[in-house]
Amino acid sequence: MQASAPDADLSLYHLLEPETLANPYPLYDRLRTADPVHWDPYLHAWVVTRYSDAVHVLTHFRSERMPKPEDLAAKDLGELNPIAQVLVRQMIFMDPPGHTRIRALAAAAFSPARVEKLKAHIQEITDGFIDQVAPAGRMDVIADLADLLPTTVTAELMGIPVSDRDRLKALAKKFSEMLGNFQHNPGRAGIMLRTVEELTAYFEQQLRAQEKQPHEGVVHTLMNAEINGDRLTRQEVIANCIITLTGGLETTTNLIGNGLFTLLRNPREFVRLQEDPALLSPAIEELLRFESPIQQTARLSPDDLELGGKKIRKSEAVISVIGAANRDPARFPDPNRLDLARADNRHLAFGWGAHFCFGAPLARLEGQIVFRTMFRRLRRIALALPEPRWQNNMTFRGLESLPITFEAIA
Repeated sequence: MQASAPDADLSLYHLLEPETLANPYPLYDRLRTADPVHWDPYLHAWVVTRYSDAVHVLTHFRSERMPKPEDLAAKDLGELNPIAQVLVRQMIFMDPPGHTRIRALAAAAFSPARVEKLKAHIQEITDGFIDQVAPAGRMDVIADLADLLPTTVTAELMGIPVSDRDRLKALAKKFSEMLGNFQHNPGRAGIMLRTVEELTAYFEQQLRAQEKQPHEGVVHTLMNAEINGDRLTRQEVIANCIITLTGGLETTTNLIGNGLFTLLRNPREFVRLQEDPALLSPAIEELLRFESPIQQTARLSPDDLELGGKKIRKSEAVISVIGAANRDPARFPDPNRLDLARADNRHLAFGWGAHFCFGAPLARLEGQIVFRTMFRRLRRIALALPEPRWQNNMTFRGLESLPITFEAIA
């Protein structure tokens, strides 16, 4: 048996280092090989990196892991209560029946049937963004396309003004930083408080607008739905509008940005996809596996139990490292090789089980339309910078920018 490496060498804290953030997979490999169920004393959590263990945790462990306001008060952290008040009401931090109740309402707006009806509209929006950058022969894929498309589409689905998209995208990015990094960067507490307060005020304003002039969308649905005579509170509506917005934007932006960057770094597979459009659907799944937009998610142990030979106590935190599970050689042969036609590609990029991302059909469709449109309208696509910078986020994996050059096809 291989000896375990020192704890410091295996800590996920290394993801706060730019060089590890740019390529976290050697760290994941060391964890999976040396100590696949690892106690990280720096994060005060167990870290699992094997696919089978990650699936088990996502299926059977508790999602209700955010500290309640009274817990913060007991630790003299009462100033963070506004953040806790929002997080504890969000569906991603709930278990059934609370999770089931809210998810069913929000997911209706993102059903595969409804998303399919949006295909022509998403294509029109995508062509419009390409039209704007085509004459220049260069663009920042993130700022000029990958940010704008999901922000526009998600705003329309939620029933909020598309004209607010720049403001909402900036707030969603800050909120995703809180979800990904807050416990490791408490110095930004003031920024996080202001972000939550601004998002809360924004959706309170949208609720008041809906009361005066109702119109279709997630906001209206959450406000008015009843389940056995039970309706969501105003605070629940606002909290879940915030997480629906953030999830709808960050995951799709990162799928597009990470995906194109991966293709450009694997030119043979890029050419293969351009020459065989039938590969597009499996290619999206492989890109999601290879550079997952969500790298990790945490749960709480439901009882005292054993996992991977380690004794885990009830309510201890367990982090499923999705980025590591998606490159587990026990599940994916030759996992560090990009194979756009990979068979049996049941990755964890959208989660697993009850918390599987209900926005997955929309993200997949937007990714397919973006890549298909770029291949049809642009040629000689190349990186303008050899090594774009990754966002400083341990959970949401995405590029800050992705400058490219190209020739527009007339």
